[in-house]
Amino acid sequence: MARAILAALHASLGLAAPSSDEVEIAGADPILATRFRVGDAAAAALAATALAAAEIWRLRSGRRQHVRVDALGAAASLLGFAYQRIEDGGVNAAWEPARQLTGFYPTRDGQWSLLHQSFPDTQAKALALLGCSDDKEAVAAKIAGWDAQALEDAIAERGCCGARVRSAAEWASHPQGRALAQRPVVEVVRVSDSAPEPFAPGARPLSGVRALDLTRVLAGPTCGRTLAAHGADVLRIGSPHLPSVPPFVMDTSHGKRSAFVDLKESQGVERLRALVRGADVFTQGYRSGALARLGFGPDELFRLRPGLVYVAINCYGHEGPWVERPGWEQLAQTVTGIALEQGGAAGPRLLPAAATDYNTGYLAALGTMIALARRAREGGSYLVRASLSQTGMWLERMSRSESLGAGLSAEQVGPFLTRSDTPFGKLSHLGPIVELSETPARWALPTVPLGTHPAEW
Repeated sequence: MARAILAALHASLGLAAPSSDEVEIAGADPILATRFRVGDAAAAALAATALAAAEIWRLRSGRRQHVRVDALGAAASLLGFAYQRIEDGGVNAAWEPARQLTGFYPTRDGQWSLLHQSFPDTQAKALALLGCSDDKEAVAAKIAGWDAQALEDAIAERGCCGARVRSAAEWASHPQGRALAQRPVVEVVRVSDSAPEPFAPGARPLSGVRALDLTRVLAGPTCGRTLAAHGADVLRIGSPHLPSVPPFVMDTSHGKRSAFVDLKESQGVERLRALVRGADVFTQGYRSGALARLGFGPDELFRLRPGLVYVAINCYGHEGPWVERPGWEQLAQTVTGIALEQGGAAGPRLLPAAATDYNTGYLAALGTMIALARRAREGGSYLVRASLSQTGMWLERMSRSESLGAGLSAEQVGPFLTRSDTPFGKLSHLGPIVELSETPARWALPTVPLGTHPAEW
């Protein structure tokens, strides 16, 4: 099934289906405790990224190579943050919110709503809307007095994170679902002309490629981590004012340097503009329009750096009435019908993996490498777009496994683990899951805390 998913993914991007000589996918779903084909989907997405890297290597060297992906490792990668361990008593990156409010709550009209705790600012807005303290029982009591649709509308108006639980059919008839149904799971669009930029000599597929990573949490940072695994120089740019989730930072920062730039200051704006002039890729994971208001939208950056590959990742997609709504993995599962089907008669339930987050990161990296290859051959500036909800719809369209998987044991995950010396301590973590016969995927740099490096190439 993973090969069929891979062939369909290639077809959606105008690529030929790969042959068995090019790629091997070992294992298959069911793996995790879901009938959704999350392992097969992750294996296909990872195989596609490796094939894109192999194609770039062919452009560089004239040589082809073989790709292999294990579906067990691919499934494990959807829980990468859960498999990392500090082994020598170093500083742990555990994150314990004071109150865990994210969850599904029944509403007055017999439906369900998901409230997402998100970061402190959006949580404060949600509690102000509900008029209660940060106590889960108090939140449940307040939500029980709302109709699900009215609450969703009020949450959106306040800029909070939450949504009504929908079936796949309800989402398909919703204006946002209809807008996404017209788009492929990842979009690669040539938006303007510029001279071809062939790859310079290098030892790895993405050697010499500079990528700015302005993303947080999982999906966007996974895109940058994937590029780094194939040799890109990835510089993660964050703000000293924004909150983060330490275990996610640790999991997704392998292979990157990390710097702070304060876009509230003119010096920070000019520093980022200077970095863009020297970049090949600019990846951002903020809600639509947020960076454009600061002068870093795609149109502005294509003028600043012709030939740039601009990668945009968000929750609900890049067209339709919800483009500016904030959202996360859980919300994509909630609105696209996944949570309702996963929970069944017991009520909505999330998948046992961050399947829209990590897969969206892989798909965005795939689109990025396709754009870089096209730029090398044809020239042009490119816009790559992916979203958690597009990935959720992709998963929902796949056939289901006939049974549930048993989950992954420590023995099954063990072969995919590696160890790194990091500023956090000696870290045991998942390594790159893909295998390439000539240019093995690897991270040349250890994961680091945010803001470790200067903001320079």
